[in-house]
Amino acid sequence: RMAHSNPLLVLENFIAGQFVPCSSYIDSYNPSTGDVYCRVPDSGREEVEAAVKAAKAAFPIWSSKNPLERSQILNKLADLIEHDLEAFAQAESKDQGKTITFARTVDIPRAVYNFRFFASSILHHTTECTEMATMGCVHYTSRAPVGVAGLISPWNLPLYLLTWKIAPAIACGNTVVAKPSEMTSVTAWMMCKLLEKAGVPHGVVNIVFGTGPRAGEALVCHPDVLLISFTGSTMTAQRIMEKSAPHCKRLSLELGGKNPAIVFDDADLSQCIPTTLRSSFANQGEICLCTSRIFVQRGIYSEFLKKFVAEAKKWKVGNPSDPTVNMGALISKEHLEKARNYVKKAQAEGARVLCGEGVDSLTLPPGNQKGYFMLPTVIAEVKDESCCMQEEIFGPVTCVVAFDTEEEVIERANSVKYGLAATVWSSNVGRVHRVAQRLQSGLVWTNCWLVRDLNLPFGGMKASGIGREGAKDSYEFFTEVKTITIKH
Repeated sequence: RMAHSNPLLVLENFIAGQFVPCSSYIDSYNPSTGDVYCRVPDSGREEVEAAVKAAKAAFPIWSSKNPLERSQILNKLADLIEHDLEAFAQAESKDQGKTITFARTVDIPRAVYNFRFFASSILHHTTECTEMATMGCVHYTSRAPVGVAGLISPWNLPLYLLTWKIAPAIACGNTVVAKPSEMTSVTAWMMCKLLEKAGVPHGVVNIVFGTGPRAGEALVCHPDVLLISFTGSTMTAQRIMEKSAPHCKRLSLELGGKNPAIVFDDADLSQCIPTTLRSSFANQGEICLCTSRIFVQRGIYSEFLKKFVAEAKKWKVGNPSDPTVNMGALISKEHLEKARNYVKKAQAEGARVLCGEGVDSLTLPPGNQKGYFMLPTVIAEVKDESCCMQEEIFGPVTCVVAFDTEEEVIERANSVKYGLAATVWSSNVGRVHRVAQRLQSGLVWTNCWLVRDLNLPFGGMKASGIGREGAKDSYEFFTEVKTITIKH
């Protein structure tokens, strides 16, 4: 192989507090250039075995620490990541293709906050107690950590979603074996370097890098891994459910979405248009909460479409490290191809592509010609049955269609297999509540998007997942409850 002028970054697994080299590696690409950027361990059963063993050995000491001690360690880790925020943001942008602005303002601050939030919430949980006078008994509940948790996180918000799992798992006293996506492993590896300094004992957090079919499957099938928290595709989740069923593992699955935005004719378009652009195209549309079906009431349909397309055309796509860019590169060549194919299918079905892919030309800087870029794409006149309206594209593609009545739009919004998030735009408070009640969706935002209170449950209905995570929900998932009865 050619000698590289700059040697590639080579990641190593982190097991029992040590970096461990692997016998084979896979290439990870820089999406904005199309070049190999680093080499990621191609771990399998052996590496997972070593990591689970380390996690199991660390469990007795970690689980017996009191919540305040664990809380202090989580806060220290948050401080250390925050101290290196810029380095983490640069790495996330380069590895994932997202803009440096998004990594700096969303991904890394949220990863820091995930640790701070669970460091705090762990101190405030209470258990239940009841008295049964007739029997002379008192009942109370107590909660204990479960054991070794298997955490599998995706490539779209790499450190953000990995820490959203690690933080509650270890705050509750579990030890973990985590597997980030093989396409975006760098920030997880960087975090490993800070664990010892934060006071995390060896073996409490183990990270094994590799693919889903090898490393992920070994983790899911391991008899000593008692629970699995997974964020990713519905197809992979089905495989996880099958593989973990013989072991009766507890599962938390956060899956895809085909999220509707419903814009009524009394919506404030000055707020709605900029927010709906963000909800369609932020992070290249690679967020499970992104809006990909926009239903606009007929009275304002043409006005909305004209303004929305005009604003979408202003979005700047290019080198993610350029602070003036609105959208970076998609994660991989394959993923770009998949998104483009959806647009071609829509055109073949007679839908109109109003801007973006195949309509407007994309000018890229010289160094980014081979990157995986795509313009924000708006499609109109799509039939509800079309795969573009039914399937998750997970790219910068959104469909805009007209509707007449409230009743009709609720039925159409609910007519997909997913049920993760929805947004409703209207200045009529009664309508907002009515519609929110009837949408089959784990999260409903009205007149805003992606405003999150981590105290509250997060998760989806139908094919969008099983379970919820949040302050109380994560605590319940990552602990076992015991009912104790005392006769006096």
